Amino acid sequence: MSDAAPREVPRPPELDAVFHLSEVRTDGERVLYYGISDVGERALVERVWPAFRERGYDVQVVQTDRGLDVVVARPYSAGIDGVPWTNVLLFCATLLSTLLVGATAWYYIPFSAIRQDPTAALQAWPFTAAVLGVLLTHELGHYVMGRYHEVDVSLPYVIPFILPFGTMGAIIRMRGQMPDREALFDIGVAGPLAGLVATVVVTVIGLLLGPFTVPAEMVQQGGRVIVFNNPPLLDIIAGAMGQRTDYGDPRRTAHPVIMGAWVGMFFTVLNLLPVGQLDGGHIVRAMVGERQETVAALVPAALFGVSAYLYYVRDLGVNESVGLWAFWGLFSAFIAYRGPADPVDDSSLGWRRMALGLFTFALGLLCFMLVPIQVTTL
Repeated sequence: MSDAAPREVPRPPELDAVFHLSEVRTDGERVLYYGISDVGERALVERVWPAFRERGYDVQVVQTDRGLDVVVARPYSAGIDGVPWTNVLLFCATLLSTLLVGATAWYYIPFSAIRQDPTAALQAWPFTAAVLGVLLTHELGHYVMGRYHEVDVSLPYVIPFILPFGTMGAIIRMRGQMPDREALFDIGVAGPLAGLVATVVVTVIGLLLGPFTVPAEMVQQGGRVIVFNNPPLLDIIAGAMGQRTDYGDPRRTAHPVIMGAWVGMFFTVLNLLPVGQLDGGHIVRAMVGERQETVAALVPAALFGVSAYLYYVRDLGVNESVGLWAFWGLFSAFIAYRGPADPVDDSSLGWRRMALGLFTFALGLLCFMLVPIQVTTL
């Protein structure tokens, strides 16, 4: 870290008007302005953010242990610099994990057969295309709208995992300040809406592919199996097409591509929880302002309530959605403390965006299942 500031370091007059500057340092690409602010942190950002943005910088304010205020400015990234290797490697790893899990869990290909011939896992490519197509479309909705509003957002990171889908989903990173509520709303809502469009397409394709035949040896083995119940939206689409998803025969199940649609609908529900950095948290923060914190505080209690109802009233086991909602109750309580992004301009939204927000949550309700997962016997 150098103590002297280079000549090209920005120092807009808007900063000097409200900030008693005592020292400027550089740390790589970042510029750190030490001093005492005449106004609060939020007001300081509102005053200086436009001026720094015009000069190609994004800013945030922190405090040191010496009681000084620090304005941290770093160059705003307007595009992709070089090959995003982390994103590429995670995508490749998730491609492999979804192929492997899809082949063994949804196409009933024994793992021993895949060890002998790894190309056997390629039979699960429709499942992989469905799952990754839905997840990436969701995140690219955020990305495109972020770039539209000139917010520094990363490309999607897809996260590999094991059962039951081979992935834990996908995320993007938003860096720097959010300009206003409109940008926060548009970026937040673009993901669920784009993802749901992809989900509907995947659902239609999966239904047209017809039932999937379970190998006879799997049916003969009997035993307990996990059942993923249909969201209302899936039943609505199937009904409109005159298709079925339940064939009343253990040897015939919905096509594995339908699981890609199930993933899209279930992840939409989770993402629309109005807490923290989830899409729902951003959307509600843009719609109602700081009152979002009150809404977020109710979410963990509601999820714990659902878990208790399923356990004590419906007499379901921990593995039958009870543990799922209890886990999300804990997780939502944890992320609620961080809160959503705070926009620089906190002006209210217009009625069109408010209506779109309500419509998005209504679509989310069509994806909600009180009991997403159950255990039954073949």
